[in-house]
Amino acid sequence: MSDAQNTPADAGLPPAATPLTRAALEIDEYVAGLGWDKPARLFALVDSAKLRRTDPAVAKQLGLDAAQDGSLTPVEQDELPDGMALDEFLGTIAWPDMVAGCALVVERLMLPPGAEKSRPAKATDAQLAEWVANHPKRQEVRITAAVLRDGKRETALRLREKDLAREVLTGPDLVPGLTKALLATFA
Repeated sequence: MSDAQNTPADAGLPPAATPLTRAALEIDEYVAGLGWDKPARLFALVDSAKLRRTDPAVAKQLGLDAAQDGSLTPVEQDELPDGMALDEFLGTIAWPDMVAGCALVVERLMLPPGAEKSRPAKATDAQLAEWVANHPKRQEVRITAAVLRDGKRETALRLREKDLAREVLTGPDLVPGLTKALLATFA
């Protein structure tokens, strides 16, 4: 693991019901501070109390104390390899037992419901990508998908045109294909 990141729980984020939701929002807020047009980022999610017990030096470096017990600490991983497809990269991940979950942040273009009706027939992947990129109703989004080993999922979705923490959408099923792919890294 490298470049450990920990955002204080009171960093102006809205209250969240679960540790996984809080972790997804903390990661979203951290990445939002870096700006848009960034590569994908991968985070391990570690139980904060367990980290304090098993690696007190790292916990101290991250500023963890008993107040964070019951939470998840996001630990940013090395950059994803250039030129490797995301699904191919996810297939190479093996997490140590200490890791309770993981999160991935990606930027994508999304189209509104019903847009597929005007999708070009028999288009190549490159043609479809161009069609999406030039669609007048496309939305640039940042997706923070987070999962736990036990199957729990959460997603934080931020629209570029509404780039405010209070406008971030959350829910377990916003991007089910991505959370499913992340859960497969624990199989």
